[in-house]
Amino acid sequence: MTDQVTDHALELPSSSKTNGKARSGQPGNPSESTPRRPEDRTPPVRSDIGTILLHWTLVVAIVTSLLTGIRLSADAENAWFSKLFEPILPQGEIWTWHYVSAVFVLALIFAYAAYMTLGRLKRRISSKKIVVLTLPASTKLRLAAVNVIAYWVLFGAVLTLSATGVLLYLGHGGIWVTVHYTAALVVLTYIVAHVVLHYSYGGVAQLLRLFRPQSLRRFPGMSRHPLALALALGAIVLVGAVSLDFATRDSLFVAEGATLPVLDGKLDDAAWQSAPPVFIRTQQGSNLNGTGESTVEVRAVQVGDKIAFAFRWEDKNRSLKRHPLVKREDGWHMLNNRADISDETAYYEDKFSVAFSTTDTFGGGGATHMGPKPLGDKPAAFNSRGLHYTTDGSLVDVWQWKASRGGMLGRVDDMHFSTPVEPNEAQAAGKSRYSAGYNADEGKAFYVYNYIGDPVTHYHGTVGVRRLPNDYKKMSALMGTVDLATDAIADEGSQWWMFEAESVPYSPEKDAEIPVGTVIPGVLIQGEYSGSRADLLGGSKWQDGYWTLEVVRDMDTGQSQDLAMKDGLFMWVSVFDHNQTRHTRHSRPVRLTFN
Repeated sequence: MTDQVTDHALELPSSSKTNGKARSGQPGNPSESTPRRPEDRTPPVRSDIGTILLHWTLVVAIVTSLLTGIRLSADAENAWFSKLFEPILPQGEIWTWHYVSAVFVLALIFAYAAYMTLGRLKRRISSKKIVVLTLPASTKLRLAAVNVIAYWVLFGAVLTLSATGVLLYLGHGGIWVTVHYTAALVVLTYIVAHVVLHYSYGGVAQLLRLFRPQSLRRFPGMSRHPLALALALGAIVLVGAVSLDFATRDSLFVAEGATLPVLDGKLDDAAWQSAPPVFIRTQQGSNLNGTGESTVEVRAVQVGDKIAFAFRWEDKNRSLKRHPLVKREDGWHMLNNRADISDETAYYEDKFSVAFSTTDTFGGGGATHMGPKPLGDKPAAFNSRGLHYTTDGSLVDVWQWKASRGGMLGRVDDMHFSTPVEPNEAQAAGKSRYSAGYNADEGKAFYVYNYIGDPVTHYHGTVGVRRLPNDYKKMSALMGTVDLATDAIADEGSQWWMFEAESVPYSPEKDAEIPVGTVIPGVLIQGEYSGSRADLLGGSKWQDGYWTLEVVRDMDTGQSQDLAMKDGLFMWVSVFDHNQTRHTRHSRPVRLTFN
């Protein structure tokens, strides 16, 4: 923000008379017979040092906040405008940069307001200038009035961004996501308008004044040190905001119990009665009745060398249909909308994830890296959304419950985020999904997929089938009501997976027995869980629009890919409503506290 009133001294035109010198064009002065353009001795316009310092610091903070925010916005399922900026958007650990820059914007706004007040500079944005637009006035005065209006629009947009940003940070989503995004677009528009207005007012010289410092002119009643006081206020706001954040974060108190709960997805065990709950608002996920929000209730209890967690979250639909197979006239089809890019949001199971880290760094312990290719020397993400990995050699312990891949059978998959692994040949060639540092713990799971994708059609045509049911009618009965609507509620006790004993290897002869229109599961259960991947046992149940999950694990498994449960760990939770990767999220971690 700069003052469009110049500080130039008034210059009067030169007298037509000369002191003893002949006029131009008179005889005897042939060298001055051609008129010359008067030399422009107008000094360049300048701005005071405080304005220049605060202006450019604020510009850096706002641009950083905008670019990182647009990167996060481009990750939304139906984003299109944000994606237009893809070539200039940063990649990598975006969350920290976004939050830190946002806090600096807030502090600098307070500092700027204080500086203008203490330095008697409020005339720059005085609303009295707007009256010029109703009167006959020069173009410059009108431009100055329009610029004042633009300033106030900017103030309103930045305040809206700050307020909605705080709400999002606290876990409120829904309409506030839209308002936050709209305010960001207003600020982006203002930046362009700001440059155009200043150029129209005074050309390049007006733009360059922010590179030409001068001392602040003194006025009666002005503070002796307006810049120092303003910066001090900004620092107080900055420290206050950060301190308030840390002081108000939730802690999950781990109770002590005598007996472990029965893993049945119910919270009626005695162990849970003494465990105080924490409620975590999560948002910006896919589905969830269009809100993208789900509040998660968490409890924890230690029983000897074991620890048990209970998670209860909102999900109006009991979804078990993970890529089911349907037989059509031309063969078997795997139902999906974006399986080829690992970004399914239609035919998928419900999931739940909890991550533990030794650090409270933003982005799930600093393990979330946004953008189509955040690792320049590694393969890109199929879905262009980013990759999970750590950059400092640390480990994030990830537990993932998958409804149809063992979740309803008492299993929770033990996984982790760590240093990016080297891609294999298929991943390097872009034929297989590369997941960087997101991998399963050592060992085996008991689920595999019942389809074989065609590399040409990428799951959008016919697929190969590994196994067919021994008795397709019996299999259909086990699946309950076969409603292929993506938001249909699966029947209680229904089975959208197929055990090895219930199936046989694919053969054309067996296929010929199955009529067109038959639906079979896309998940096979065979073998057993083993190794570090088998550390977690669980019990789950869906009822009245809520999932409840109980998980038990050793306090310390002794495995290198697990974190020991101890005081001071930080926790994040994520809800997946029949989608593959578009889970809900929350910014503030919850700290584990043991009695």
